[in-house]
Amino acid sequence: MLVLSATALLAGETDDAPVFRAKIEKFWSTPNVKLRREKKALCARVPGGAANAWDALVGINGVSIEAGKAYALTFKATARGDGAAETVRIVFQEPAEPWTIQSSGSISPGGTMQPFALPVVAEKAGRLQLVFQLGGQAQPWEFCLSGVTLSAASGAALPEQKDNRTPIVQDVENPIRLNQAGFFADGPKRATIISTSKIPVTFRLKDAAGAPLGEGETEVRGLDGDSGYVVHIADFSSFPQAGEGYRLETDKATSHPFAIGDAAYRKLAVDALSWFYPQRSGIAIDGAIAGAAYARPAGHLAEAPNQGDTAVACLTGAVARKLYGPDWSCAGPRDVRGGWYDAGDHGKYVVNGGIAVAQMMAAFERAQVFSAETSPLLRDGYARLPESGNGQPDILDEARWELEFLLKMVVPEGDPLAGMAYHKVHDVQWTGLPMLPHLDPQPRALHRPSTAATLNLAAVAAQGARLFRHYDAAFADRLLATARKAYDAAWRHPDLFAPVSDGKQGGGDYDDRTVSDEFYWAATELFITTGEPAFLKALRDSPHWDGPVFDAAGFDWRSVAGFARLELGLFGKSLPEADRQAIRQSIVDAAERFLGLQQAQPFGYVYKTKSGLFAWGSNAAMLQNLLVIAAAYDLTGKRDYLQSAREGMDYVLGRNALDISYVTGFGSAYPRQQHSRWYAHRLDASLPEPPAGSLAGGANETLVDPVAKVRLAGCRGPHCYIDDIGAWGVNEIAINWNAALVQFASFLADAR
Repeated sequence: MLVLSATALLAGETDDAPVFRAKIEKFWSTPNVKLRREKKALCARVPGGAANAWDALVGINGVSIEAGKAYALTFKATARGDGAAETVRIVFQEPAEPWTIQSSGSISPGGTMQPFALPVVAEKAGRLQLVFQLGGQAQPWEFCLSGVTLSAASGAALPEQKDNRTPIVQDVENPIRLNQAGFFADGPKRATIISTSKIPVTFRLKDAAGAPLGEGETEVRGLDGDSGYVVHIADFSSFPQAGEGYRLETDKATSHPFAIGDAAYRKLAVDALSWFYPQRSGIAIDGAIAGAAYARPAGHLAEAPNQGDTAVACLTGAVARKLYGPDWSCAGPRDVRGGWYDAGDHGKYVVNGGIAVAQMMAAFERAQVFSAETSPLLRDGYARLPESGNGQPDILDEARWELEFLLKMVVPEGDPLAGMAYHKVHDVQWTGLPMLPHLDPQPRALHRPSTAATLNLAAVAAQGARLFRHYDAAFADRLLATARKAYDAAWRHPDLFAPVSDGKQGGGDYDDRTVSDEFYWAATELFITTGEPAFLKALRDSPHWDGPVFDAAGFDWRSVAGFARLELGLFGKSLPEADRQAIRQSIVDAAERFLGLQQAQPFGYVYKTKSGLFAWGSNAAMLQNLLVIAAAYDLTGKRDYLQSAREGMDYVLGRNALDISYVTGFGSAYPRQQHSRWYAHRLDASLPEPPAGSLAGGANETLVDPVAKVRLAGCRGPHCYIDDIGAWGVNEIAINWNAALVQFASFLADAR
């Protein structure tokens, strides 16, 4: 797929005859968008409050495109109003579910009409919809366009990359960007230095006392298109001595101090896992375990002012009818205590809890299979949680806290949707910040079951069944029985999707209308656990069996096929040998592609969305890509993969455009104000900052929260981040992101 870039085509690059010229009267919009004509332009009045870009659309049907042929989309556009979007995404998509996108990208319209000319190449021929995605803004605004024309472009298709953007101001406080936590003694050690020098720059390595240890010359890399910085690379990988307080120097700057050795990664793995204990719902947090600042009463045990979670009824009334239609109801309240609070709010969501606990359990299984039983991750007493000392690995204790909650979300027998999973439980209205869980006064509500949530439950219950078998056979039996029932229920109801709301319902939507990947994941875990031929057949029948599942944008709660493929490749012992080799080769092939991306990226990260923009949760997406490379190392033993995985962590820990470690407590400069209702020291000095091991969401060019819209307006790529408690679009914490950190940090701590 070729991406629409924001760079105009040069004059003369399009053929004269348009292949499609849009008529204003043919455009349509979603019901929440009001269209009007203004002379020769079409103007769309877009409401505020739509949570996602695709919640407000303007489009036109019947655009015929040939596969692989280059086109140019030309038009004029403007954005008006204080709430106007900084970026408008444009997609060419198939006109029916699942609305497969054939080409996509974005523009940045200004306050006056200006022309755009953008390249288009589709993977498949067909009659497509051209859609402008206009939602995601807090305030109403107006988008106008005219002269929409698609023409054949001469010459080869433009490359799918965003590396032609102009440099930005290079004068920065500290031009030496490196991993502030540290490097492995036998691993890569590189820093990115912002410098416009056209010749190599001398750098020096010094110890904690300032004594010189060696020097070298940088490699001139030039413009980094993502950040806009002109950069050099300083490589000191050959220095092997473990220690603390090292620094790099040039004639103009001195770096943050850093360590050499593996101690930081052992601590990171423990802290990332221990982060989940104070995130628990339904239990008092013991300050002697979590730290005195994090002690608090149990949340949501129906003790005033709480109104949940011991007996939570399903959503009713006008909101339920609007979201789920007039026919859905459920009998009786449900006890849904426990689990983890999802992010900075008090909601609990099955799809996000599912992928989070799955990655936690995957870290444990990887330690079992690939560490020769030597990993400390397998031990009781490894992390900071109250179950330590019970004879069971701490990581399974923490996973069980979420699994027990997920089992409570199963629709009971006698209900028409028996065996499925309620999609989520959360407050009926948003609460403000700060708000400790036990002080939340809002009523709670269960939301209609969904196919995606049910398949998440089936997958993680099957996964848990094999991992808990040795420690608690009865619990393992219960998990497997639930997994089977959920899988069967999902097949009976394969198209029960969570809807998109107006964003005012007290919790996130976690909507997902494409569930072929969830079916693939559930069949994967059931097959690994049982080895039964029926599940292997389901896998082979899946479009994800041998299709592409590893995207450089990373997998996540909505797109789980990549995670499922890793599970199958790493742990699918019952696969026929030819199938097993093919699955494993697909992982290695993806790792090779990711290595190529990393080598071309002067900050050393592995991440690229189809639009070229940094997206929500970019830090976690990078970690997911690194897990693909880590899996390739486990499968092959090829050290290039281990070293690549190690270097990929540099970005998250400080080697980035903002000179910040995105993990609290690691490095010299790290976030202290992540979006949270209870880690809210910024708003209430009696409350703590986020605990060590908290991963911030990271750069996001789609500015969705009020803070980011003001303070990050006009930002570029990896600069689109701010450490502010109100900036939930870039600075939230979340269980799925921290679970990715648990899985990857555990790999780094163990792999040798």
